[in-house]
Amino acid sequence: MSFGPRLSVALALLATTIAPWTLAEPPKATPPPKEAVELSADQLDIDIAGKRAVLEGHVRLTKGALVVRAPRVEVRYDEVPNVTWAKGTGGVVAEVKGVRAEAPEVEIDLGKQVMSLRGGVRLQRGAGWISAEKASIDLVSLKVSLSEVKGAMPVPDGAEKK
Repeated sequence: MSFGPRLSVALALLATTIAPWTLAEPPKATPPPKEAVELSADQLDIDIAGKRAVLEGHVRLTKGALVVRAPRVEVRYDEVPNVTWAKGTGGVVAEVKGVRAEAPEVEIDLGKQVMSLRGGVRLQRGAGWISAEKASIDLVSLKVSLSEVKGAMPVPDGAEKK
């Protein structure tokens, strides 16, 4: 029984993969993997050729401290597949490090690490809140940029007397 060239190529690849491990020097440590994007939903439809997926029903997207919940989320991914972009619609709640954001729509560019909320946004942290037409949050520095803003910030007791 002969497996021909396929087996030879597979064995050659396996030998070149194993050979470095058989040296006296131990293998170098590999860098830790990138933080994964975890997804859950009631329904998932994938377009493999288009590198897109649509999640519907109780969608939850988590990446590190960021948690996004929405009725519908569309994602794009690369060849690996790594999620590179996501758009949530239908009433979105996003939470990151004590800040809660609510909006009709959110777009997350994972390459740039930026989250953009549109359509009437409400940001809340503790008792303070801000509403705006649009908000952009840098997910690394947590800097927030808002347009068409109004809000309320709590004043601690005794602060008015100064």
